Amino acid sequence: QLQASGGGLVQAGGSLRLSCAASSAASGRTFSNNAMNWFRQAPGKEREFVASISRNGGITSYGDSVKGRFTISRDRAKNTVYLQMNSLKPEDTAVYYCAVNRKPIGWDLIGSWGQGTELTVSS
Repeated sequence: QLQASGGGLVQAGGSLRLSCAASSAASGRTFSNNAMNWFRQAPGKEREFVASISRNGGITSYGDSVKGRFTISRDRAKNTVYLQMNSLKPEDTAVYYCAVNRKPIGWDLIGSWGQGTELTVSS
């Protein structure tokens, strides 16, 4: 089980940090051993890859639309992954989902999804 939080309403140009935590010991072990990812889905659009962080945090990847503005990080001791979002734009408005990969790197074998947290960026 993954619990995402931190969404809300923010003005364009603002910042927000999302969090995603493992809610059980079992999910915590899965979390610790694998890459963690953020995706988002805007109304009427397909789900979009946002960011990925490897098991040990040494490798990060970002979607083109968020590069230079978003930063993914993780705290393995807390079984929590974060998404720091800066210089937010109205087009960042979406439901954001965290997801655990079944491998230590990447987002190509997603095993489970969090419930989503909604971000609205006003212009």
